[in-house]
Amino acid sequence: MRVLIVSANTERISMVTLALGASLVASAAERAGHEVSFLDLLFAKDPAGAVRDAIASFRPEVIGISVRNIDDQNREEPQFLLEKVREVTAECRAGSAAPLVLGGAGYGIYPHAMLDYLGADFGIRGDGEEAFPALLQRLQEGRSPRDISGVTVAGDPTDGGLAVVEKLDELPLWNDLLSARTPPVPGLCVPIQTRRGCPNDCAYCSTARIQGRPIRCASPAAAAETLAHLAEQGFRHFHIVDNCFNLPESHAFELCRRLRERNLEITWRCILYPHLVKEELVDAMREAGCTEVSLGFESGCARILKALNKRFLPRDVRLAADRLAARGIERMGFLLLGGPGETRESVEESLAFVRSLELEELKITVGIRIYPDTALARLAVREGVIAPDDDLLRPRFYLAPGLEPWIHDRVAEFTESAT
Repeated sequence: MRVLIVSANTERISMVTLALGASLVASAAERAGHEVSFLDLLFAKDPAGAVRDAIASFRPEVIGISVRNIDDQNREEPQFLLEKVREVTAECRAGSAAPLVLGGAGYGIYPHAMLDYLGADFGIRGDGEEAFPALLQRLQEGRSPRDISGVTVAGDPTDGGLAVVEKLDELPLWNDLLSARTPPVPGLCVPIQTRRGCPNDCAYCSTARIQGRPIRCASPAAAAETLAHLAEQGFRHFHIVDNCFNLPESHAFELCRRLRERNLEITWRCILYPHLVKEELVDAMREAGCTEVSLGFESGCARILKALNKRFLPRDVRLAADRLAARGIERMGFLLLGGPGETRESVEESLAFVRSLELEELKITVGIRIYPDTALARLAVREGVIAPDDDLLRPRFYLAPGLEPWIHDRVAEFTESAT
């Protein structure tokens, strides 16, 4: 079959994000024997025109559309980014009778609501490398795909579940078509994912809904080989996008060892879970080329951390931050203010805590985006913040009562004093 894969993301909210997931699904469809055309709208000057041209020239029999971002998580002036994606699906409908298949991280949070909003025919929640070729085969044979794990059919209220690839080493971690189509963007960090799944159960987080809870790792040898391959192509800066690089710790140690042995002239950054971060691991990371770490600790108040179901305390964050600083690794911190139980006192405690860490970079968010099937969503229903039947596709936020308008002025004052 002729299959057009469209990465619909055009946003650069905090960084230039390459279409890694969509390209890997395109690669899987090719390996299954299909003729595949890949369209990344991130660098398109006229996204709608690019879609029209691709459909006219390729005449696809199936169109897959990857959806990354739903909104910008800005409570004060939220941007609903799916409006742009709906323009893409409208162009697809106007130019082709091919069935539309949705996928991507954003789709994985809201399968039914997004199928309805975007007017697509099918969706795949979770890993697409096996589920998408299976769906293509069913469509080619004229058979229903309803029993394929992860597949949701428009108009069918049943839950298609989550598509999970157990053995990541059977799949590539990179598709060279991204290398060929990536313009030289200043500060670009090439994304590499070496593991999937998140065992944590943070009260507000959607990651487990997208990837599942069990951790699945590619071998450190395969990950190091991929990075070496990209270094040979001239790429020097990478972002290891695993949701927690140090979980499991053994995987992190072995990957660092493999990279150190190869002596690649690269730098990379990652996301670190700030619990029991050993000196030995920080040493290994630095020797392997790590130069920056994101610490998603969200609060400097032990009581709020417990309410968010974090499995660490402020002292763990401080220890991790100090060990990173001692080895010259830059640290980016994140505060999520206004969650369950937040008070003026806990806000002040968090601000004082983060000031004492002397981080190289800090992002403060006021109000927490509410995602389906989270503890925060259930609390928001009990408190009357959202209705039980709200699909949460359009951004809704939780902010503890009694903080407005004070918290906005206080954060602005803190930010100004820190610059």
